[in-house]
Amino acid sequence: MSSANTKEDIPDIDNSEQRNFIKFHRSLPDAEEGTLRFYEREANQKQYFSLHGDDAHYIAHHVFKTTSVIKYWGGEEGLATTNIGYASAESFLRDALLNKQLKIEIWTSTRGQWELTRKASPGNLQEVEDLLFLNSNMSTSPVVMAVKLGGSAESKVVGVSFSDANVKEIGVSEFVDNELYSNFESLVIQLGVKECIIPQNDIAKDYEMIKLKGVLERCRIVITERRKADYNTKDIDQDLNRLLEGEISITALPEYEMKNAMASCACLLKYLSLLSDESNFKHYKLKNHDLSQYMRLDASALNALNLMPSPQEGSNKSMSLYGLLNKCKTAQGSRLLVQWLKQPLLNIQDIHRRQDLLEIFFEGTELRQSIQEDHLKTVPDLHRLAKRFQKGIATLQDVVRIYQVIIRLPALESCLEGHAPEDENKEKLLNNTYTASITEYSAKLAKLQDLVETTIDLDAVANHEFIIKPDFDQDLQEIREKITTTTSQISAEHRRVGSKLGMDIEKKLKLERHSIYGHCFRVTRTDASNIRNKPEYIEYATQKNGVYFATSKMKELSNIWGDLSKKYERRQSDLVKEVITIVATYGPVLELLGGVLAHLDVIVSLAHVSVMAPIPYVRPQVSQTGNIVLRDSRHPCLEMQDDVVFIPNDIDMVKDKSEFQIITGPNMGGKSTYIRQTGVIALLAQIGCFVPCAEAKTGIFDCILARVGAGDSQLKGVSTFMAEMLETATILKTASRNSLIIIDELGRGTSTYDGFGLAWAISEHIATEIRAFCLFATHFHELTALADTVSHVKNLNVAVHMDENGANLTLLYKVMEGVCDQSFGIHVAELAQFPASVVRLAKRKVAELEDVDPVDSHHHVKKQATAETEETSEVLSQIIQELKAAATAGQQTEEDDEALIQRVHNVREKYKDKLNSLPLGL
Repeated sequence: MSSANTKEDIPDIDNSEQRNFIKFHRSLPDAEEGTLRFYEREANQKQYFSLHGDDAHYIAHHVFKTTSVIKYWGGEEGLATTNIGYASAESFLRDALLNKQLKIEIWTSTRGQWELTRKASPGNLQEVEDLLFLNSNMSTSPVVMAVKLGGSAESKVVGVSFSDANVKEIGVSEFVDNELYSNFESLVIQLGVKECIIPQNDIAKDYEMIKLKGVLERCRIVITERRKADYNTKDIDQDLNRLLEGEISITALPEYEMKNAMASCACLLKYLSLLSDESNFKHYKLKNHDLSQYMRLDASALNALNLMPSPQEGSNKSMSLYGLLNKCKTAQGSRLLVQWLKQPLLNIQDIHRRQDLLEIFFEGTELRQSIQEDHLKTVPDLHRLAKRFQKGIATLQDVVRIYQVIIRLPALESCLEGHAPEDENKEKLLNNTYTASITEYSAKLAKLQDLVETTIDLDAVANHEFIIKPDFDQDLQEIREKITTTTSQISAEHRRVGSKLGMDIEKKLKLERHSIYGHCFRVTRTDASNIRNKPEYIEYATQKNGVYFATSKMKELSNIWGDLSKKYERRQSDLVKEVITIVATYGPVLELLGGVLAHLDVIVSLAHVSVMAPIPYVRPQVSQTGNIVLRDSRHPCLEMQDDVVFIPNDIDMVKDKSEFQIITGPNMGGKSTYIRQTGVIALLAQIGCFVPCAEAKTGIFDCILARVGAGDSQLKGVSTFMAEMLETATILKTASRNSLIIIDELGRGTSTYDGFGLAWAISEHIATEIRAFCLFATHFHELTALADTVSHVKNLNVAVHMDENGANLTLLYKVMEGVCDQSFGIHVAELAQFPASVVRLAKRKVAELEDVDPVDSHHHVKKQATAETEETSEVLSQIIQELKAAATAGQQTEEDDEALIQRVHNVREKYKDKLNSLPLGL
């Protein structure tokens, strides 16, 4: 991006205005942390933003990548300032709000007074949607949530309210949670929350709120604090009754009894300012989100399965599961796919229904391609369009976009009917899910189609003009006829003057409509002598491109034409408003149609990916309480990477036989890939998608829990080991017999003995108490001994090949039964091209330590030390007894001191050799 936009296209502001602005800017209170302030300005008919102070430096660094764009108002020690054009601001604001989790304020000047006119945060984009998505689709749903804690220390009650303004829904939920708030974590993952509002209080002293904030930070959700007064439920019943459609009072609904959720809802309504916009009244729906209807995922599972793209993903979209599966052609389809990925189904009938639909498009190549390329490709974002009409900011162009969808619906119906499957049940399913709904909505929109064809000049649309037909309205037609007559008279006057001056009206005497003078003539400076000193010609101005003039007749006609055009535009505007008001009444139908097309888009996208994979996916057999049996399973993202030949593996996890699997083997050998692909395939199966296997059978899991990777957050005071323990604690508290657990390298962040002890205790607890399906990849080879005591623990290892000298290692990426008794860490270091001297030193140190097993050596040394201590004690006891006996004998015989010393010396000589052989060496 060039800095020319900021230096050349936008002129400097004069010094007096700069001084006034500096004074105003410095009088403002500090912005909320993570907030950028944009000041809307205009120059040379171009709109742009200015940013100041730290915000200017932020833009210079992150957008322009140079400080040369910064100027200082008021001298070098003054206010840092930079400008950014609308085009650049659009992409930056979208990235700042959706990826960088920043907040935005937009200030506008009215008569010299600056006012805050628009605010936006990751969960509340309503006021800046048109700016953010001017040239792009809105592929994510900005969900904002408010939360309030209740209950007692023993029973923690969490009440939440959330909203996605795109679909005009307010959701509530209230549930009991554990001390780790794992239910709350699952909920924010399921909903795809971008921003969470919490009560403003002394958080440093509120231990429960500290834990809740920890969950939100782990899930990378923006936290916004609001005063406790915003959670007041005094007027919540009348507020919701104004917003919700239908006549049933909120007080009659069961959701009203959720006191904490209602308090959160009150805060949410204030934050989103829903009641300040009358167009929202009677347009919202209330829904109660039930946690138990979807598979639960936590933040660790989200990362372990690479569910959503990271900012580092770049152009390689198949790095994440969403990027791989998103072949959707519509914005609403992309948003629905995100929802499906975060809300895998638990109802087996719903899963089978999605599989049946996907199979229709998987097998019907022509149907799938036609739907994608001929029909869905041209569908705009109907949810956003409906919202524009509801807010009263829609244009005739938006009306035409809806019309273009409506006229294509019959062709879509014909396509679905013409390619219906031969199987009667599948044909019925296709009809009930899509065709019948599209037919119904098409019929409801028929009058809207007639309205558009009657009122809008569709011929002008081809020239990108969006106007009402002149013959639609009698007044409009009369004004149009007068404009046409006046235009003819202007042309006649042009010909008359050209004839009188003897000038060619095409080449010499130009007829123009000037922004200041209206209709007038223009001649070159050379030809201007023809009109000089002739009173019938009124000369306006001499400019570079010639001399402008008119006749009194042309001036009169120009004024008449201008007045008529203004009348025409006013009447056009009135009619446009009427048309848009009528179209707005079709909003609910358009949203329902958008929902059906989004569902169709996602199913077709999943079918496309399943067919076009390097090896086509297969339909998994999903049962309520089944085992995991996968043949030639693959990781869907890895097999799509360039220059990767993926080696498939079988996976057999059978209840009471091999439900807990310990995988050992070298680094880079494929352990992590093996356990992650199992989780990915289980999730794909439960969203109704086909899976990358030759054959697949799987059960339904209530949650996928993961402990993968080592990461810390030093700024938040969380070490690698602490992060690991927090994630593991969530697993132990949340997992049930129907869960799938993925653990990779547990216990790395502390000492070998502590790490092994924790790994063993956790493994044994999961295997014997929880009895969940679990895949445990580890370098603690001693852990494999668990299989000797627990029958359903199975040991696996990733195969390697060593040459005859044991020097060269080849990773085979094949998982086999049995135990791998070494980690080949030094060999992997050699593959990473470590310096030879470092490798030699490492081998020498290993040789010194490999006499006994690292963990067993600890017990061996303790046992050996204990034996030696016991032997020493026994010898010393014998010496003491003999010395005591010698002393007693001496006393009885009344020997002198020399004789007594000789007796002691004899005892010492007797035990001399034995004493020297002991570690005490007396």
